[in-house]
Amino acid sequence: MFEIIRILSALTMPGILVLLFTRVAYNRVVGLILTVALIAASVYKGYTNTFLLIVIDAFSLTAGFWLAAKMKPRVLNKN
Repeated sequence: MFEIIRILSALTMPGILVLLFTRVAYNRVVGLILTVALIAASVYKGYTNTFLLIVIDAFSLTAGFWLAAKMKPRVLNKN
């Protein structure tokens, strides 16, 4: 059961984090770099311990980066 939760988290969380960091930083590359840094820290600490989880994280990162490119840029109100 715990492994299923890890797989589902690896499938969704990196993509969501890329979108969140992209929205906050207004730059999708910065969002990607911050998310990769978080995943690298997770691997270093031993929370992501299988190759399958790393591959799923990479897939989710790619999907999040693609969705960040499709996001509509925010237009500032100039009134």
